[in-house]
Amino acid sequence: MDLRPRKRQIQSITGFTQAEVEKMENLLIESREQVCDSEVCKKLAKTFTRSKGRAGKSIAKWTEVQAWFQNRLACYPSKDNSAEANQKVPDYTEGCTLNKANESSHIPKEMYKYSPGKLFAGQKDPALSDLEFEARSSKDGAWYDIDTFIAHRFLNSEEPEALVRFVGFGLGEDEWVNVRKAVRERSVALENSECNKVQVGDIILCFQEGKDEEKYLEAQVIEIQKKLHDIRGCRCLFVIRYTGDDTEETIRLRRMCVRPSILGRP
Repeated sequence: MDLRPRKRQIQSITGFTQAEVEKMENLLIESREQVCDSEVCKKLAKTFTRSKGRAGKSIAKWTEVQAWFQNRLACYPSKDNSAEANQKVPDYTEGCTLNKANESSHIPKEMYKYSPGKLFAGQKDPALSDLEFEARSSKDGAWYDIDTFIAHRFLNSEEPEALVRFVGFGLGEDEWVNVRKAVRERSVALENSECNKVQVGDIILCFQEGKDEEKYLEAQVIEIQKKLHDIRGCRCLFVIRYTGDDTEETIRLRRMCVRPSILGRP
């Protein structure tokens, strides 16, 4: 059993987590001409605020995102000369042909819009910036945000698997996961005013922080205790039962991430 500690998403002195800084660096390389646009910064700040890495932390302000880009552009090398721009991702898909007949029945529906070549060749496609995924690790059963789909394969049972790299993890920590059972659109954090969207029976992710690791475990909401909000935000209590071992815990909203479909509730 692999008991390696999971890497922590450290919040830097700028107020951004390591994963957020990496995302902004990649965006700077890809679209440096547009990164300071207010609409781009507002959209990115909203994405950061709803990410699991922001659980329990302050919201991301678009003006801070814009200021970060402006500071980086002041000292950023020419795109043509930058080492990052010239890096090539190794092609891990050789000998790993996608079975077209099984593609539509196994790949999550959110992936249908994009070609397998873009999803599984380790490429950074701006078109995917609004659609992010998470996967359940076979190491500890926790869910982690996916940084890159590197390769794919079909087992003898015709179960599709993807080789993924989790956000904040290195080259040697890539992991094969079952696409149909362990890959889905990324869960999101709720703002204090959105606590009413959570209902008994919802499947959520709960943030757990230990001495050497941080992770999100799946659980089901079994009871909700409504409380008056105060200056600290939502004070409601949510009783959850972990799907892995059936243990129960009472948590607050800041430790919770929900399925994206919940955002559409009134």
